[in-house]
Amino acid sequence: MKIQEKEGMAMRKKIIWMAFGITALMLMFFLAICQKKNGDADYQDEVEYVIGVSQANMREAWRLALVKEIEKEVKKHPEIRIITTDATELVDKQKQDVDKLLKFGIDLLIISPCDTRELTEKVKEVYEDGTPVIVMDRSVEGFEYSLFIGPDNDMIGRQAGESVVELLEGEPGKVLKLCGDAYSVQNQERIQGFDSVVQKYPQIEVSTNYFDTEQKDIAYDAILEMGEELKDIDVIFGNSDYVAKGAYDALEYLGLEKQIKIVGSDGFTEREDGVDMILDGKIAAMISCPTGGREAIQYAISILKQESGVPKQVILRSHTITKKNAISYLEDLEKETVDDGRMITVGYSQVGQESQWRLANTRSIQEAAQEFKIKLLFDDADQSQAKQIAAIRRFIKEKVDVIVVSPVVATGWDDVLREAKAAGIPVVMSDRKVETREKDLSTTYIGADFMEEGRRAMRWIRDHIPAGKKTHNILELKGNEGASPTVERGKGFLEVLRECPGYQIVYSEYGNFTYEEGKQIIEEYLQRESWDIDIIFAHNDDMALGAIDALEEYGISPGTDVKIISVDGTKAAFRAMVGGKLNCAVECNPLLGAPLMKAIRDMISGKEMPVRIITEEKVYDQSVAEELINSRAY
Repeated sequence: MKIQEKEGMAMRKKIIWMAFGITALMLMFFLAICQKKNGDADYQDEVEYVIGVSQANMREAWRLALVKEIEKEVKKHPEIRIITTDATELVDKQKQDVDKLLKFGIDLLIISPCDTRELTEKVKEVYEDGTPVIVMDRSVEGFEYSLFIGPDNDMIGRQAGESVVELLEGEPGKVLKLCGDAYSVQNQERIQGFDSVVQKYPQIEVSTNYFDTEQKDIAYDAILEMGEELKDIDVIFGNSDYVAKGAYDALEYLGLEKQIKIVGSDGFTEREDGVDMILDGKIAAMISCPTGGREAIQYAISILKQESGVPKQVILRSHTITKKNAISYLEDLEKETVDDGRMITVGYSQVGQESQWRLANTRSIQEAAQEFKIKLLFDDADQSQAKQIAAIRRFIKEKVDVIVVSPVVATGWDDVLREAKAAGIPVVMSDRKVETREKDLSTTYIGADFMEEGRRAMRWIRDHIPAGKKTHNILELKGNEGASPTVERGKGFLEVLRECPGYQIVYSEYGNFTYEEGKQIIEEYLQRESWDIDIIFAHNDDMALGAIDALEEYGISPGTDVKIISVDGTKAAFRAMVGGKLNCAVECNPLLGAPLMKAIRDMISGKEMPVRIITEEKVYDQSVAEELINSRAY
């Protein structure tokens, strides 16, 4: 009995010590967690970089997929740790989350804002205080961040529309759109893209059903409630994975799953999600909406290591997924990319050397080619499309790795680009875009957002030259006819102009981006008309400088008697602003070399090219010209 009692006491002591040990371990773990949350230096010393991730919410399937993709990519980089917060779609909470992450001592912030307008100032504050910021999915206003990564929702809508048209095979049909929040910018852009395609086919009748939230059960109930109305429906477009899934389940319950086809969007890859539904034959087509999580971490590393070539905006590519390509699509997602460091040969066709901007652009590309270990075969087309086409064919014959073109005009490239594609040589458009009848003849566009440049010019006019009783007359000096900068700057300018009563364009002429023609247009106008112009909007600095000289020769004071706004932001434009002769210069950054060469190396290493890569640009006027003129690199 005594032996048993001793054994029992020993056992009780053992249990007590074990309990004490466990309690002590838990306490140490708790203190460690507290230290981490309070920015303990020891924790931060364990890794090279700590990245804060501020999510708008963690209830939407797309945002959960974004977080999973970020976490998956981080696992490949042991030098990185992430801390994720959930704003639950509350602006004030997201601001508080950002402050907590900064207090912790993060090295970089990744933020998906729940409200772009309300979070603009917060993002700007963080960025200007020295912490790099990557904005995801929804872009804040302005360019006060390190990088924006997001999808092209208009393109996703267009691809969905094209899939619907293909499924109907040219026959009349009825299409039902199942859409989320009608006031969501994302949904508006997808609907706009979808409608822009389907409206071209008058035999297709479209109806729309909106939901407050994109949930499977809501879509399911909405389909069941339609009852007899479903009998006439041929195709359903669900603007998210979960909406498409709910629609299919309802159709299956009603026995209509074989009668009505479904096109979805998002393309999640988890079990029973979008791509699985394609493979199971439940959905006819799915348009992917990339989250950008992988790219966010890859670019974050480049930013933290201060590598050159990081752009300002990356617009990700979406794919049309069907049963034919679903497996290969999944395989491509899992491919690892490696830059082997080999020398890459690039054939580059430059449009010409028509301006100071273009000279700076050429220098930037030539210098960056050396930095990124790229052999550059350079050709100056001297504003001739025929010369550019001949140069491209020569590059194909020489079997270069990549062809880069700054095209003279937007159209007329299909044949030669088809030849490059047949030869297996990717083509990148630099600075200017092209319009082709056939898809995917070029890989990506890298350069400026010309539409935004036009908008910025007119916004500056609106804000600094207020409309009065008299309507302001505007003379527009355009660039090359048919060139994408000309077309898109004009569109962007008009977009804002239409919202601003008190301004009108009374004369518009092509000046081909040259000083001589800018001057000539003003001289000819003055010779045949009495001067009635209040504002000149020039599509580039060189034409504006030509206009300035012509005005002075006729005794008109540029910058005072007539306000002048141009696009480019060259040092010559800054000198004109310092002298009071030019009022505003909207920057179009010519220094594309580093982001272009980085994109080429990424492409050769196997990374998928974004649809567009946009460079950083600002707006300058006389108030800052003298302070910044010496810092201008071109």
